[in-house]
Amino acid sequence: MSQARTIILGIETSCDETAAAIVARNGDGTGHVLSNIVRTQLDEHKAFGGVVPEIAARSHVQWLDHIVAQALDAADLGYKDIDGVAATAGPGLIGGVLVGLTTAKAIAKAIHKPLIAVNHLEGHALTARLTNNVPFPFLLLLVSGGHSQFVLVRDVGDYERWGTTIDDALGEAFDKVAKMLNLGFPGGPKVEEWAKKGDAKRFKFPRPLLKEKRLDFSFSGLKTAVRLAAEAAAPLSDKDVADICAGFQSAVVAVLQKRCGQALERFADELPGEPIRLVVAGGVAANQEIGDALHKVAGQYDAELIVPPMNLCTDNGAMIAWAGAERLVRGQVDKSNFAARPRWPLDSDDMGLGDAHG
Repeated sequence: MSQARTIILGIETSCDETAAAIVARNGDGTGHVLSNIVRTQLDEHKAFGGVVPEIAARSHVQWLDHIVAQALDAADLGYKDIDGVAATAGPGLIGGVLVGLTTAKAIAKAIHKPLIAVNHLEGHALTARLTNNVPFPFLLLLVSGGHSQFVLVRDVGDYERWGTTIDDALGEAFDKVAKMLNLGFPGGPKVEEWAKKGDAKRFKFPRPLLKEKRLDFSFSGLKTAVRLAAEAAAPLSDKDVADICAGFQSAVVAVLQKRCGQALERFADELPGEPIRLVVAGGVAANQEIGDALHKVAGQYDAELIVPPMNLCTDNGAMIAWAGAERLVRGQVDKSNFAARPRWPLDSDDMGLGDAHG
């Protein structure tokens, strides 16, 4: 399907944000966000120190219709103006994914428009094309609460995973460290805030897999080292907490710098002559020390570093709408019986224009 302007409603409910957005894709491949409404569930989950799947799903049920209506109102559009409906179909918390995907199916059927079932990770992967019109190919570093991956993005539906976490995702590690230290939820901003006041050299935390040639991550051992240090120093003073946070963050930065250097070298070797582009997505990209480190390593390899605006790095409906638009203009739509997938690797065989779609 090809037309001068494609307008997509995108729905995202894979975790604890209820989100809907309207995005327009122009015939030349550029795009812009017409509306982007996100309702966070932080208050609902704060008492538990993390996301409770059943509470998240119930909140999506309660709020999603209102969020979709707000997205249409903010864009000054009606359902008649929509060319397709996209929704996250996985990976994610299955209850939440089902709420969003079922809603999208109902809307698409009611307005007689195509349904596009979007892989949540593809939404992150393609966001830089919406915000920066980044051409293919490029290297994606996805660092979020649920994922830590290097992915070579060759085209829409054409992905090669170069590295992933073998245990905890980086955002999850930040949250768990914050929970150990009673800093509150979400943990990433709290750890970063305390780290700025601390001495990163006081605690010598491990740099997991740092000497390995593979591009995988491991943060479980680092998290355990933090717990042991906190137990040994208990009862913790404010200085202890700040120093532990600084040491933990310093270890993370060292690992990311080394891995990014290795990944950029591989990109240069495997795609000679291609400009080296590193796209960073996910909530962890908001961390200033990590951002500074990535700028530094990109400069060392003469690579362009692209970080979309932070409101589009964390979970949102605009990234899902954009991925839906990219697929729709390539003629890829989905049947109404498309099943939600709590586990759906970005590099799986059915990410292209295969038999899973029609």
